[in-house]
Amino acid sequence: MTRAHLGKVIRGSLLDGLEMKLESGGEIEAIKAGKFVVVEGSTYDFFSMITDLHLAATNDSLLSNPPNLSSPFLKDIIDGTISYSVVKLRPMLMLKHGDSTEELVLEPVKTIPSHFAFVSDANEKDIERVFGSETQNAQGKKYFNIGSPLDMDQAVCLDMARFSERSSAVFGRTGTGKTFITRILLAGLIKTDAAVNLVFDMHNEYGSKGTYEGDGASSVKGLQPIFASTGKVKIYSLDPESTRRRGAHCDREVRLSIEQIEPDDILLLQEELRLNPTAAEYSNMLKNKFGRAWIGRFMDMMANSNSDELESFAKQNHMLSGSLEALFRRLQRLRDICGFLDFEPHPKKLNIIDDLLQDLSRGISVVMEFGKYDNMMSYLLVANIITRRVEEAYKEKTDAYLKSGNEVDRPKQLVITIEEAHKFLNPKAAQQTSFGKIARELRKYYVSLLLVDQRPSGIYDEILSQIGTKVVAALSDERDINGVLTGTSNPGGMRNILASLDSKQQALVMGHAVPMPVVIRPRDYNQAFYKDMGLLEHHEKKKKNDDELNALFN
Repeated sequence: MTRAHLGKVIRGSLLDGLEMKLESGGEIEAIKAGKFVVVEGSTYDFFSMITDLHLAATNDSLLSNPPNLSSPFLKDIIDGTISYSVVKLRPMLMLKHGDSTEELVLEPVKTIPSHFAFVSDANEKDIERVFGSETQNAQGKKYFNIGSPLDMDQAVCLDMARFSERSSAVFGRTGTGKTFITRILLAGLIKTDAAVNLVFDMHNEYGSKGTYEGDGASSVKGLQPIFASTGKVKIYSLDPESTRRRGAHCDREVRLSIEQIEPDDILLLQEELRLNPTAAEYSNMLKNKFGRAWIGRFMDMMANSNSDELESFAKQNHMLSGSLEALFRRLQRLRDICGFLDFEPHPKKLNIIDDLLQDLSRGISVVMEFGKYDNMMSYLLVANIITRRVEEAYKEKTDAYLKSGNEVDRPKQLVITIEEAHKFLNPKAAQQTSFGKIARELRKYYVSLLLVDQRPSGIYDEILSQIGTKVVAALSDERDINGVLTGTSNPGGMRNILASLDSKQQALVMGHAVPMPVVIRPRDYNQAFYKDMGLLEHHEKKKKNDDELNALFN
């Protein structure tokens, strides 16, 4: 399959990349940062990305005295000769000529092509060589189409097995389509069976329906209706009525006992509850004194004690009565806001987390909807409590698997999706939450994170450096761009590409699940997508069966 030539290499180095002179008559405005191209060397094809563009001239006096280009003849003489366009390239991978599909060996770039090597548009075969194809899934691969390169219709695939085995992230400012990209990624994990998902869905976008801000329909389908025929998605809801109003089936109502709250959970809510630094120390002291039921017993004591009794308790336990009263008021606020918490002793153990773990072990993805409890306090509390139990369970499962050596005991890879990730993984919280441990060390326990955030600069640098795959939509804050590029090779070139992304439907994909960075237009989340996931096919089969039954009895 032939390629369309764009220009020739005129200079470059292994460290700084290559420069291409655009072909005479080539239109510089048709070349975009992030474009995927191929440099055709004498021995290798170099798969490359355009990182920068600039204008040049053979004689600087031409620039000092610009000619009158109203004459097409004069313009044709000057363009591409005296004045010309230079495109900077960053070779990412190289492939030896003559390698067949079966012998395909993509190598890191260790050399460069010679002067005047042709630079060409990548073709469909090149895209498939580098990023794979869903047709290869029959050979045990788990590729999934997430979009297409700039100015091309060919599918760019993610290796979903590699995507799930390390923590990943979707970054972008508000309105850039982070939620749509995340929904596509989650559908890909389910479709390819690469992992089971636990999604903490703060704004009710992933389970039953999602909002759509464009023309036409006001909503799109969530994961549950898309995979209804397989039963691979369940909705757990803190607000079942809200879930039902959106036309979805609530598989489990979520209620949590206050006995499941640890002092670290309270510390995580320090900003939301406006706790002073003493609260963390007092929470641990009260837990040591009262045991698992520390919150309930503490609140009963505070409600039923007079000032003298409170002063006596505070003195005996080396505390300040004023600080105890402040903590009591904050816990009352927690009770008022988080209506899904049971503050009264429950005669029967609440087994919601046990049920969730059982569903995950059976390969059923769970979307946790928050309904009316879409506030940061509820989100932080629920996500941290449940993830702590999941972390403990997966460590036990992995230890059992390593002991038995039986493949049946191997835990199913789990991906936990959290929005507003910087709230869980800022430098302070990352040391105390299960999310920080998962991002740093739980890869070996078959658990990873999918972070969704508009403020990557708020995430602890150590966590950012552990993220395997990043899907980055447009960002405007310089600190956020620096955060995204933490641990990335060639940050200067990537910075230029990030700066050039459109505000919608463009994203830079880089990291563990792709052989090289690439700018994509994410695939549309519409009827065609539903059909590809098997939803419409299921409905068509059901309609056919219903029609046959009606014909039989009529």
